[in-house]
Amino acid sequence: MISYLKDDDKRTLLFLGISFVSLIISFFNIGRLPIDAAWVVIILCGVPIVKDATIALIKEFDIKADVLVSIALVASVIIGEIFAAGEVAFIMTIGAYLEERTVAKARAGIEKLVRLTPTTARVVHDGEEMIIPSERVKTGDILRVLAGETIAVDGIITKGQTSIDQSVMTGESLPVDKGEGDEVQSGTVNQFGTFDMMAQKVGEDSSLQRMIRLVESADASKAKIVGIADQWATWIVIVALVSAAITWFVTGEIIRAVTVLVVFCPCALVLATPTAIMAGIGNATKYGILVSQGDALERLAKVKRIAFDKTGTLTYGKPSVVKIVSCSSDISDAEFCEIIASAEMRSAHPLGKAIVAHYKQTYCQLPVEPESFLLIPGRGVSANVKGRRIFAGNGALLVDHSVNLPTQFIKEVELSKSEGCTIIYVIGEGQVIGFVALADTIRSDAANMVKAIQSTGANTLLLTGDITQAAKHIADIAGIQDVKANCLPEDKLSTIQQYQEQGESVCMVGDGINDAPALKAAQVGIAMGGVGSDIAVEAADIVLVGDDIKEIPHLLLLSKRVMRTININLAASMILNFAAIGLAITGILNPVLGALVHNVGSVAVIINSSILLKWRQK
Repeated sequence: MISYLKDDDKRTLLFLGISFVSLIISFFNIGRLPIDAAWVVIILCGVPIVKDATIALIKEFDIKADVLVSIALVASVIIGEIFAAGEVAFIMTIGAYLEERTVAKARAGIEKLVRLTPTTARVVHDGEEMIIPSERVKTGDILRVLAGETIAVDGIITKGQTSIDQSVMTGESLPVDKGEGDEVQSGTVNQFGTFDMMAQKVGEDSSLQRMIRLVESADASKAKIVGIADQWATWIVIVALVSAAITWFVTGEIIRAVTVLVVFCPCALVLATPTAIMAGIGNATKYGILVSQGDALERLAKVKRIAFDKTGTLTYGKPSVVKIVSCSSDISDAEFCEIIASAEMRSAHPLGKAIVAHYKQTYCQLPVEPESFLLIPGRGVSANVKGRRIFAGNGALLVDHSVNLPTQFIKEVELSKSEGCTIIYVIGEGQVIGFVALADTIRSDAANMVKAIQSTGANTLLLTGDITQAAKHIADIAGIQDVKANCLPEDKLSTIQQYQEQGESVCMVGDGINDAPALKAAQVGIAMGGVGSDIAVEAADIVLVGDDIKEIPHLLLLSKRVMRTININLAASMILNFAAIGLAITGILNPVLGALVHNVGSVAVIINSSILLKWRQK
């Protein structure tokens, strides 16, 4: 019992349960109690409503729907209509509880971003290493970063070669080779070699800290939707009070005036939005869609453009072999595939693992173990395969060994690069014996999904940190209309803000940490729950739990259907209210009957909303 009283949700449910029983006892006069059991409802449900409304009215002159409810409650108690007061309090408490369950709660995920920042850094001074707190690093300091460590500040590599996992900043899944003179950013991870760097942007100026501020500012700038009942509350209160006053003045019967106040209570109006939204959320859940922000469906219905991240969203987020080409007439493509797979057998690089996986899948066997293996940071690997010395790596490896790609294959390599492929060259016996093209492949259902989205009237946009050629290639396959490539997190954020400033509401779909500011700034943010980062999920309003992007069109249509249901609920509840007012003024309804009649609207609203649970566009 104590745990129920300490927890707000559990306490509300307990009070609602007690109140429901009390209303039944009061209505049927069970047990012939000395006092009306509805008083229990007034104390548990009514007093908090009156208290909150009074505080808001006095402190901020904030007139909401609960002001009219409070007036009706107090008036009903004064004239002795205890059951009517209890019933209204009970219904309004249910509405408030549903509203709380669906109202948006900030889930910025800022704490997780902060935890990405290393707390220490390894500073090199006069040849000696010293570990200091990262906030004490100064511009110009030389830092040493070991394999597997997260870079503490922005800077330039002064010594060494490596590969950097930049997915935090760019979203791209493949590590990027870096050497002397190349820039590195805080929050990114050193994959392989050890290198020295000169600190350039430290503390609040670092890339990761800038991203944290972007997420915070984007969250703060997103407007929260106010409930329909509260939007109209001032006018409802005025009309209700005027109607009650006129009724009392004309008829001289205060009971009629109180009945007007009771039937004017916006119970159905309050329930109209949250019940439809909860039903919509329930519908979405059946299709693997988690709506974590209650008003997200309201906002999604107004979206005019869907913006997509590329890697991990439209694509699977991991490299796969697209093409294997032997440049030597003495080596077949199958033999070459075995050579490169054996050379990469002990590699921890994602590209090497993709090549080995491709060989296993294609030939249903493991490649031959290399006799020796050596990692060459920033270049590739070297291995002895069946007595032959093999080098496999990037274009810098060709320069190091003073070899050139055969002329007849240059155009094919350039075409693969323009399509977003990464090329691994293989050198043997002083010449290029072949190459492998790898790419992050597009999801099989991406094109149909984009086509279905466009059929709803929404425009599409691709926002990616990838190069222009690769971005356009993926956009063409998917059928996306507009493309913006080479995007950093702030670029994605500013692009979305520009569209929205022009009156075009944007829904952002992304998966990575680098998408968090854009997910927050967009009218609606949708995150990939399976491959996406925790921070992207926290920043989003909606999560695709199984990364099933084909359900996005259903989600868009569902949001429009939810809004249609809300509008029907609102119209029906208002019509019923005005009809009940007419009956109350003429004396046909007393406060108890008035409460019952106008609560018929609440039941109708709930039934109409529940239809959404099984709705799907055919």
